[in-house]
Amino acid sequence: MTTDGSGGWCFDGDIRNLHGSVTSSKDDNVTGGCNDNLTGDDEDPPAGNLTGVPNLSAVVCVIHSEHMAEEAVLGFLEKNEEIKDSGEFSAEKGISHEEIVNVIKSLNGFRFVDAQDIKKERWQLTAEGKTYAANGSPEFQLYMAIPPEGISRVELQKKLGDSVFKIGCQQAIKNKWVEMGKSQVARKVANVDDNVKYMLVKINDGEALNQEDIDALKRRKLISPQVWKGYSVKRGPNYAPKRRKPATDLTRENLQSGEWKDLQFKEYNFLAKGFPIEGGYLHPLLKVRRQMQMIFLQMGFEEMPTNNFVESSFWNFDALFQPQQHPARDSHDTFFLKEPSTTKKLPEDYVERVKEIHESGGHGSRGYGYDWKREEANKNLLRTHTTAVSSRMLYALAKKPFEAKRYYSIDRVFRNEAVDRTHLAEFHQIEGLICDRGLSLGDLQGVLHDFFSRLGMSNLRFKPAYNPYTEPSMEIFGYHEGLKKWVEVGNSGMFRPEMLLPMGLPEDVSVIAWGLSLERPTMILYGIDNIRDLFGHKVDLGLIKSNPICRIGL
Repeated sequence: MTTDGSGGWCFDGDIRNLHGSVTSSKDDNVTGGCNDNLTGDDEDPPAGNLTGVPNLSAVVCVIHSEHMAEEAVLGFLEKNEEIKDSGEFSAEKGISHEEIVNVIKSLNGFRFVDAQDIKKERWQLTAEGKTYAANGSPEFQLYMAIPPEGISRVELQKKLGDSVFKIGCQQAIKNKWVEMGKSQVARKVANVDDNVKYMLVKINDGEALNQEDIDALKRRKLISPQVWKGYSVKRGPNYAPKRRKPATDLTRENLQSGEWKDLQFKEYNFLAKGFPIEGGYLHPLLKVRRQMQMIFLQMGFEEMPTNNFVESSFWNFDALFQPQQHPARDSHDTFFLKEPSTTKKLPEDYVERVKEIHESGGHGSRGYGYDWKREEANKNLLRTHTTAVSSRMLYALAKKPFEAKRYYSIDRVFRNEAVDRTHLAEFHQIEGLICDRGLSLGDLQGVLHDFFSRLGMSNLRFKPAYNPYTEPSMEIFGYHEGLKKWVEVGNSGMFRPEMLLPMGLPEDVSVIAWGLSLERPTMILYGIDNIRDLFGHKVDLGLIKSNPICRIGL
């Protein structure tokens, strides 16, 4: 962040189109018997088939499989009162339970059937249990690794690994399968059965075990409970052995032909969710701005009115003791207005005092020693910094009995400069100031430590700098823990007497102030490296809709 010469605080699918034909690989094998070649030949699909386009035969197979599931459910209920368990029903019919459940939900929605939830507690293998089911229990592995003549403990442990050896020893000794000597391990029985693996395989296959075996496996954390969900199904009020496709619209042709009498119309579902309403979304800049506002309010600041984008050169430059020959006042750095090009409303007495301080000085200052021109001060422009607002507020404060104040502002400023990845012609400036008696540079540093610690930067450094309207002036650097380096985070200083005394403020009153841009901390917080991706006409709307909540200082 630099003044940049202006004295501101700111930081610089259609399937028919696929080659004209539809084919199915002769290697297709989909449950339900859908492996027929749809084109009547055995050729492979044409080269260059579109990646990501679903194979038509697979799509047809899914539809065919769902049709089979629906026929099975409706056909069963035609001859029977109830499907008591959808899981057992799917196993009997050789159709996946997922397809049966999808069909039941669909039929239930159209009241062809009445479905009731079923919940059963079943057991599933843990990751360790799956390993034992595949490779055998550790005790069985240990027993099988011991030759008839025995083996040393060191060699056996090396052969099995630490985990299997440790668990295997505990369980094998408990089962009295092995004899553990000081250095040797030997078998105690001629043959053993791996009952643990046997029980795990049974559970994996959905078979039942007695409670004693379940408890034993639970103690070893080889199984965990699982809630299975299914349905019991009965005929509904709209039941029919075969579902007819419901009509969704009543047409003129239906009425004229009388066909409407035989049509089954789809009922309105007033509980169905509609399309999500596209409401307003907060831009990342607005989220960070709100967090900055909360920090200022917590520190006892009040917001300044910043609704004047158009400002006169007097309030933007002259009132800040910035000379009329300063390069920042050139048209290459500032947007001057063509219409209206000048202002007619300036406080005349204050203008005279500012003119005098520029030309000949006063209050211990020699001034700039040039001929100050009123026509230059009257020029209208787009404000280059919100310090113009600060000058207006301090002038208004000086016209009343003095009262200490804390002010802040966050709003747009404008610079006539080249647009690149780090600079725009318009951006946002954050500014804070404190006006009180007896303030010093130490007070400024203390306030800055308080302010930036709330932003998550407690480690600060200060570097002497030059600003036309502050003396002394300091650039602020903070150590960024995420970037692991020192970054320039702001500019600061104490307003010069040449600026404050012509306003009419008491001589013992000082003003400390600082500022930074809003865009830079936002870019750091959201990981954006090009300012044009954050602000302007090239911003991705997806970023605005999906950006996360801002949490400064965390």
